[in-house]
Formats: sequence, C-alpha cells, structure tokens
Amino acid sequence: MCQLWLLLGAVICFLPVSVYLLENGLARTPPMGWLAWERFRCNTDCKNDPDNCISEQLFRTMTDLVVSQGYAAVGYQYINVDDCWLEKERNIHGQLVPDRQRFPSGMKSLADYVHAKGLKFGIYQDFGNYTCAGYPGILGYLQVDAETFGSWDVDYVKLDGCYAHPSEMDRGYPEFGYYLNQTGKAMVYSCSWPVYQIYAGMQPNYTAIIQHCNLWRNFDDIQDSWDSVQSIMDYYGNNQDTVVPNSGPGHWNDPDMLIIGNFGLSYEQSKTQMAIWAILAAPLLMSVDLRTIRPEYKAILQNKKIIAVDQDPLGIQGRRIYKHKGIEIWSRPITPLYQNYFSYAIAFVNRRTDGTPSDVAVTLKELGLVSPTGYRVEDLYEDVDYGVLTPQTKIKVKVNPSGVVILRADVQPDFNRRVPYYSTQRTPYNPLNQVFKVRSNGFSFP
Repeated sequence: MCQLWLLLGAVICFLPVSVYLLENGLARTPPMGWLAWERFRCNTDCKNDPDNCISEQLFRTMTDLVVSQGYAAVGYQYINVDDCWLEKERNIHGQLVPDRQRFPSGMKSLADYVHAKGLKFGIYQDFGNYTCAGYPGILGYLQVDAETFGSWDVDYVKLDGCYAHPSEMDRGYPEFGYYLNQTGKAMVYSCSWPVYQIYAGMQPNYTAIIQHCNLWRNFDDIQDSWDSVQSIMDYYGNNQDTVVPNSGPGHWNDPDMLIIGNFGLSYEQSKTQMAIWAILAAPLLMSVDLRTIRPEYKAILQNKKIIAVDQDPLGIQGRRIYKHKGIEIWSRPITPLYQNYFSYAIAFVNRRTDGTPSDVAVTLKELGLVSPTGYRVEDLYEDVDYGVLTPQTKIKVKVNPSGVVILRADVQPDFNRRVPYYSTQRTPYNPLNQVFKVRSNGFSFP
C-alpha cells in the first residue's frame, strides 16, 4: 500500500514496485491480430505513397479486411499501430498528439472505428526520451500517457525500449503498468523490457516481468527472411530452460510478428513459422498487406487447427526435444487430458538444404506419448487422420526442405475405467523434467 507521510505540509507517496502488479485479467491465451511494423515500417510519405503510409486510412483498411476476409472469425482481434504515428512534439499540456496530416481524425476516432467492427485497438510508445524512430517517448510522462491511452479507449499498449537505460526498466515498466491499471481501462501490456537488458548484458528478472507484463520480447526484431525466422527458432530452442517456465495464461514470451505472405518466406517456410509459433504459444500478430496476400498464405494464417494449438487454454509453451543433422522435433502439451496424460502437438522441422524431403520415423513413446489408452493422431496441414495409435506405434513423416509436418495427438479416454475424462486428481505437470525426455537413438533418418 501507499504510505503517506506528512512533512512540512507536503504529502509524499512512496510507491514500491510491489503495488504495480498488473491487474487486467487479459491475454489468457496469446493475443492475435494485425500489426503494421514489419510490413509497413515507418513509411510516412503519404504524398507519394498514400496507400502504404502509416495513416488512419491504412489501419481502417486493414480493419475492414480482418473482418471481411475471415481473419476475425478465426481469432485475430487486435489492430495495432506501431511507431511513427505521432507528431514530433507534445501539445502545451504535455500530451501526445497524433500526426495531424496522417491521422486527421485522431486516435479516439480510429479506436472507435476498430471497435465498431468488433475488433480491439492497440498503440505504441517507448520507455525512453524518444521512440525508436525519433518521436516523443514516455519518460517524464508515464501517468499522462497512460491516462491519454485510457481516454482514447486503447485495448493494447506496446512499450518499446529505445533511448532508455536498461537499468531503469525494472522500475519504469512496472510503474507504467501501474498507471495503466489506474485508468480503469483494461489494456494488454506488451513490454520490451527483457530484450534491452539482454542486449546490455543484464540478466532480466523474469519473476518481476511476468507479474507486470502480458507479453514481452526476448530477442531480435523479426526481418522478412528465413534466416531471421531460423535465428528466432534457435534462440528459443537454445534458451528454452530459461524462457519456457515464464510463459503461461496472462504472460507470454513474444518471438515477434508473423511475416507470412510477405516477400522473404517460401510457402514451406511460412508453414514452418506458423507451426513453430503455435508450439511456442506465441502471440499471433500478422504483419502483411492483407490487400494483396495470396490465397495459399492466407490459408496458413487461417488454419483453425494450428490456431487451436496456439490458443490452447493450458498455456504451456512447447520445447525443442530433438535436434540432429538439420532435423528438429518440437513438442507442446495441450488439452484434452486424461488422468496423468496430456495431449500433444508435435512439429517435425527439416532445416536441411540438400533439396529433397527427409523421412523421419519414431514411435509415440519415444516422443513422450505414453498413455496406454492411445492417441488419436492427425496432420494439421494435410488433414490426414491416422486414427488411434498406441505408444508403441512407429509413425513416419516426410518433411520438405525448410518445411514442417505438424501433428496433433489427442489422448484417448479409457471408457472401461471409472475415471473422469478430465481428472482433477492428475499428477502436477512439470515440463522440465517429466514429458520432454526423448531418446535420440530412437529416431531414424535416411
């Protein structure tokens, strides 16, 4: 609680970090939506490029398409503005001002437009003197900006970390979250807190981060390339013992945007990004021109079965359980559950460059799927139903170069036993020492 001290007629309010705990009840599953940055960057040239500049017209257009093209129907709900929406100076009251030429109607009007379409509205700021693109930052104005966002009916705030000292973030990010809470308007809070500290050689305090942020960035910005996607996969695979335990309902690791449908990924690589992001329980924030996206890429983004994996209510982030000679296997525990056993999503990734598909053969038991009642297995891209398989069954998948095969294995109930399908007496799940144990000598490759 805030302790009040009267001294020389002044009231001094000490606000320890502990009172800043996030209290919005949001993001119980990873947020899904559309974000401008990777595709449209900081294009402010509305005179010469009016269709692609950062403007209220761009965001209204994308809002319309998210609804009319079926994205909202499968779960995408946020329309998020990123950097470069501001005037270069605050107004005389110290408040942020949207660029008057590119956002002539103002942010409250844009938020109202998004809400009228049944979607939610997100905005960007920076915990520094400036945003990354050089617009006014939040330092010195934390309460003012939180109140401004509340008055604009914002649903989601991304707080970047350019032009800020990483050592101040342990105090500053919680403080801004506190002011967001104080507005009375529940807003998803996306933080760049840990990534800037990692860049500075600091060890992020994830215990604090998960108490104050709904999601956070751990690693580099994604670029429009397969190399970038692979580097992010490597980061999460190589550091999973550190990052996986921090993820769960209300607080998520964020590997950055989906770049599916842009220029840098092939069809196979796009399928891989979508599958791995689902295994990682990642926010699904598309950054693509929805006006020109090709149907096959749209189908990847709207794959309901893979979205269901990403949005699984258990919120357990998956892990890389095998890596050898360019073949990787990633696994995520999901619902439904039966007794002590989870269902799973399993992704087989081929990162070889030899130009031919690779066969991977493994038993369910070697993947950690050991329920004696078996699992119903299906391919989530090809809609192949393998039926109910036992743990001893060996499955064989053919994985294209830079591609993926993602399977869902739903544990089956044993109707001959008098145990509820969703047992409340199951053993507590510990992903670090229980199910992610795979014998590498059980896998076979050509």
